[in-house]
Formats: sequence, C-alpha cells, structure tokens
Amino acid sequence: MLTVELINNNIPRLQLQDTVAKSLQLINDFRVTHLPVVADDKLIGLVSEDDLLDAEEDKMPVELLQDSFVHAFVSDNAHFLNAVSTANQFDTTVVPVIAENREFIGVITTTDLLKTLGNFAGANEIGGIIVLEMERSQFAISEISRIVESNDATILHLNTMVQPDTGMLTVSLHINKKEIAAIVATFERYEYDVIYFFGDENFENEIHNNYRHLMNYLGI
Repeated sequence: MLTVELINNNIPRLQLQDTVAKSLQLINDFRVTHLPVVADDKLIGLVSEDDLLDAEEDKMPVELLQDSFVHAFVSDNAHFLNAVSTANQFDTTVVPVIAENREFIGVITTTDLLKTLGNFAGANEIGGIIVLEMERSQFAISEISRIVESNDATILHLNTMVQPDTGMLTVSLHINKKEIAAIVATFERYEYDVIYFFGDENFENEIHNNYRHLMNYLGI
C-alpha cells in the first residue's frame, strides 16, 4: 500500500501566520503531537506541541518557531512502511506526505498506520503463532517452509528480528491453522528452539516450558 492511500484529510494544516494559541488549540482538538506548517502549498515542516508550549507569547506567529520545525515527510509514491519508519524516527503522531517540489498533500496519522500495519502483519487472520530463536547463520526460510508444509499447513506471515543483547535471531511464524502442536513437535525434532507458540493447544505452552526448564536443569 502506498502512502497516498492512507492520507487523513481531517487533520488541519497551519500557515506561517497562524498564532501559537490557535496551533495549540488545534493540536489539542485533534489529539496529535505535531501539525504540518504549509506556505504556498509547500511543506515547511512540523511544529511540535512542546515548542508551542515553550513559546514566549500565545499571539506570536508559528513562523518565529521555524528553527525548531521537524523536517519529516514521505513521498506520495512510497510504501507505507516508510511512513512507519519516519514516525518512529521522529516520534510524531502524524507523517506529512508530499509530491514533487515538496508540494503538501496531507498527513498520515500513526493510528491509521497501526491499523494498516496490523492488517499487513495478518493480525486479523485466523491461525497459530510459532516463535523460533536461532543463530542468524541457521536461518533458512526454505527449510522452515518445508517443515510447516510437511504438516499440511502454510506460512501466512514470517517476521524476523535480531535481539540486540544476544545477537540471536527471533523468527515469528503466523500459520494458517490453529492446531499447531504437530508443527511445533516437528520443529523440535529438527532441533529448532521453539520459545513460544499460540494456538488451540494453549496448555501445551506450559508443558513445553516445563520441559525446557527440565532440560536446562539437567544440562541436556
């Protein structure tokens, strides 16, 4: 999905001549942390609630706060994940979308980004979750897929994340069926470290954790 498809037309834009008081009122009304400032239909930047609160006078124009504007934006033909990255990087609740020559089109809210990200990750799809932990050199998507498919299942989504403290790779699998005990058993038979799973067999997680603790205690 492209960023232009997620634009929220309800969020207002500010002009350089708008006062601090008006800007703060709009930020409060729309429950955002930043608002875009536009001049001649071009994005100047984002003004933050914190900088507005620190302003000396309520009646002063936001133009006088330009030095502290946040210069965060995404292109209208970028993938929506670019907007997610920008929101995280600049810690804003809105991400401006621009066309060529910085022409301002609108903003995407983090609320809409979260909903889209959830759909993208398959949060609304029925199925089970299996989380594996491994060395990065051990990761082979073809083998992981083969193990899942050998149990008459399919991977709907696969996400990876490197743990910053250990350097280990966490692999999260969203499977198209909730009866996943047999898949978990197959992964363990192939010596994969299954650290968590969630399906219809919720009670199996406790058994699995107790088994891991016993093996760790025995040093096996």
